Amino acid sequence: MKIKIALAGNPNCGKTTLFNDITGSSQKIGNWPGVTVEKVEGNYKGAKDVQIIDLPGIYSLSPYTLEEVVTRNYLINDDPDVVLNIIDGTNLERNMYLTTQLVEIGVPMVIAVNMIDIVNKRGDVVNLDEIKKAFGCEVVEMSALKGTGVKAAMDKAIEIANSKKMPEPKIEYSEDVKAALTELEALVPEKYATSKKWFATKLFDSDKKLTSDFGIDAGIVSKGKEIADKVAKKLDDDAESIMVNERYDFINTIIGKCLSKQEKGLSVSDKVDKIVTNRILGLPIFALVMFAIYKITFVVGQAGSDYVNDNIFGDGYVPTFLNESFEKFEVAGWLQGLVVDGIVGGVGAVLGFLPLIIVLYFFMGILEDLGYMARVAFVMDRIFRKFGLSGKSFIPMLISTGCGIPGVMATKTIENEKDRRMTIMTSTFMPCGAKMPIIALFAAAVFNDSTIVAPAMFLIAMAVIIMSGIILKKTKLFAGDPAPFVMELPSYHVPAFKNVLLKVWERVKAFAIKAGTIILITAVLLWFLKGFGYVDGKFGMLEEDQLDHSLLATIGNAFAWIFAPLGFATWKSAVATVTGLIAKEDVVGTFGVLLGEEFDEENVRPLAVKVAEMFGTREVAVSFMLFNLLSAPCFAAIGAIKKQMGSAKWTWAAILWMTAMAYFLSFVTYQFMHAATAGFSVLTGVAAVLTIGFLYLLFRRNKYVTHTNEKLSAK
Repeated sequence: MKIKIALAGNPNCGKTTLFNDITGSSQKIGNWPGVTVEKVEGNYKGAKDVQIIDLPGIYSLSPYTLEEVVTRNYLINDDPDVVLNIIDGTNLERNMYLTTQLVEIGVPMVIAVNMIDIVNKRGDVVNLDEIKKAFGCEVVEMSALKGTGVKAAMDKAIEIANSKKMPEPKIEYSEDVKAALTELEALVPEKYATSKKWFATKLFDSDKKLTSDFGIDAGIVSKGKEIADKVAKKLDDDAESIMVNERYDFINTIIGKCLSKQEKGLSVSDKVDKIVTNRILGLPIFALVMFAIYKITFVVGQAGSDYVNDNIFGDGYVPTFLNESFEKFEVAGWLQGLVVDGIVGGVGAVLGFLPLIIVLYFFMGILEDLGYMARVAFVMDRIFRKFGLSGKSFIPMLISTGCGIPGVMATKTIENEKDRRMTIMTSTFMPCGAKMPIIALFAAAVFNDSTIVAPAMFLIAMAVIIMSGIILKKTKLFAGDPAPFVMELPSYHVPAFKNVLLKVWERVKAFAIKAGTIILITAVLLWFLKGFGYVDGKFGMLEEDQLDHSLLATIGNAFAWIFAPLGFATWKSAVATVTGLIAKEDVVGTFGVLLGEEFDEENVRPLAVKVAEMFGTREVAVSFMLFNLLSAPCFAAIGAIKKQMGSAKWTWAAILWMTAMAYFLSFVTYQFMHAATAGFSVLTGVAAVLTIGFLYLLFRRNKYVTHTNEKLSAK
């Protein structure tokens, strides 16, 4: 029978770092709260009979967000054999608040004081014996990041699980509260006998979810409220605040006994934060940091991509070797074309950008591990709040720069349902790793390899998100105050390159797997559809100059008219746009297949040159790039949206909103750029009218604005 060990603790306390270490897994980690949004399971390395469950980080067993509900319901309903409570040794007071509740749920428990290396470096001392006396359970110290004390923590957890030893906390409540809790314990149903202390505190709090989540009779909840109200009236405070204060009074008593701090001035983190979170300097610093990352990515990464495209794919080693081999063994021409032009042309066009992706992910990983990204969310909250948005929405957006799927999943941390839906509808506007090949290709094709294109697209995506938020907040479906944003700023620390490289590896692996599966299948399908068609009423394999009669051309021409107002009405661009819905990298892969057979006199021309020639003018290429970067994300991300929305109606609303915004922006951009060179037309007038309408939606008075927002605006 398996031993189930649940890892529980505050966000960013090191649970997932520990989980990865003891299971050999590679779950996403980061130096900011809210990285784990679902429970994750794995087996303890070397002991398959020990199961580890990494629960989303929570501050309390009074949940407000979806991932907090996941943690609480698992701990109460799923009966883990032992809870390993990870607490951050650098912030005992805040972490112990959850501990005071965990010891009351009736599950064997071990406390692991994490980040002990940082505690020792500061010259502080934590007395583990005092913590053990107070909470009545075993206490160990460790550093999950450095791996010290981890085995001792696991050994102790397994020992306690086998012994089934329950905690015996010595939490001291005031006389009035103690008497009320004793009375409330008698009301707790027998099936929750082992957790009666915790259920008594929840009855005291009048927890609204006791009936829906745990089946507690509404009459019992009502009786509990009566008992709590008597105490609240006597102490002249509300019941929930009384319970919070009682717990913190107990915690402060423990802290006085167990922690000896070396008095110092401002920490290094505090000094740095005075600059990077400054009201005036915070945003420019963030802009400079992102510009520097994209600049380095395109200088260093593009050099690697050029080498791969020129020497491995393109007219490099792989197609040359394959062509020579096929000719040597007299392989059929169609098979040679399928492999070289279809598979290598399509997949190679995408894999050629892998060096660029690696460099981008490496530097983004450093920023995450450093702790800077948490500060960015704090800085952006000030800006977002002016537009009715919350800094909580910015974290999923930042995560989406790596991949839209975890970005959408991260919206679970937003408790306000309206804000959560709005964030889901807008977070994938951000340029993710899959969109980088598109940006790089068009930067080379249209902007002479300018390094400004990538940061410009980042800023455009941010602007689109803000504009979307402003417009949506002025509708009944999304109206209301933005969710309050309270976020702990973790201490800065030197990035652990093991963690950074692990993040890079996981993202690059996902990119490569997609290239070897989805993009491969798409490339093969496109090659067949491109290579066969009807000429003079006869179906067969086509010559290079007959591609406009192919099955693919017929399919593309059927809906190419949709994009005519955007400037790109050719079947090739239409097909590339549609395949981009399968996977954004497929846009580049499609061009690799469709344009891969065009030769000059001596050498295969670079793909960027062919793309530039296909679109003809800069305004057409810019319009195509904007639409494909801002329209609905790939199918996998849409699946994540459906899961988080929990509704087909809202999923379609998200898809339509993103596509409509992309179409509008591409349309007006193309029409105004085209008018500057070719003169005014009817469609230019339509673009002007639509722009005026858009500005009206943007700046009209919000009739749903709350009094709270009006007061804030007045200030």
